[in-house]
Amino acid sequence: MPESAGGVLDTPGLIWILLTLLVAGLVRGFAGFGTALIYMPIAAMFLPLPKAIAAEMIAGMITWPLIVPRAIREADRREVVLLAGAAVVTAPLGVWLLTWADRQTLRWAVSLAATLTLAALVTGWRYHGRVHGAGLAAVGGVAGVLGGTTGLTGPPVILFYLASTRAAQVVRANTILFLALLDIGIILIMSMRGLVGWQIVPLSAIYAVPYGTGLSVGQRLFDPAREGLYRGFAYLVIAAAILTGLPLFDR
Repeated sequence: MPESAGGVLDTPGLIWILLTLLVAGLVRGFAGFGTALIYMPIAAMFLPLPKAIAAEMIAGMITWPLIVPRAIREADRREVVLLAGAAVVTAPLGVWLLTWADRQTLRWAVSLAATLTLAALVTGWRYHGRVHGAGLAAVGGVAGVLGGTTGLTGPPVILFYLASTRAAQVVRANTILFLALLDIGIILIMSMRGLVGWQIVPLSAIYAVPYGTGLSVGQRLFDPAREGLYRGFAYLVIAAAILTGLPLFDR
């Protein structure tokens, strides 16, 4: 049975998590990525990682109507299906690592993955070719392992697309659609392993309010001409989330 509303409101650090989700939604709505990069370092300070991962992913599903329809229209759907399919195949390995590694190790992994992704984005790498078949499957496979372990489903795919010369609209749409498909796979895998259940739904519903608000505003702001300025803002937010989520700063 789902936990009571009162129990959800007693969630440790709830106010900070909700504020973080508002910012994460704003960034995701504009750029198509960033939720886990911003949310996970903060949520990992207060919640067990399986609960933190599942609550954020289900909140994302609740808010799909706000951004997924537009992404379906603009995405390279065949490419996204290949990436997501490979990721779902490898996600069980990531979920197994989630049950095997200790909490502090996983928190370091979350922060390290976010830091490496941020560093790659800031340097502005660009790849001028096109990757097909096995190359796309490899990128998706790495994303699946990382997503199952840390909740950061996007970094390999985000890096892959932002290092390319694809149009901003396609990059954004492909990333949104990929993350949505992978969320389904990871939640199903976690449920089958008994890591999450219906009790997570009330918390996810509360998450969806600030997250959906941020998504709506961020999507309205999306304009390729303003992408550079907004990415600079997103980088600062991600860096702050990484610093505050480091285990070094625990009391």
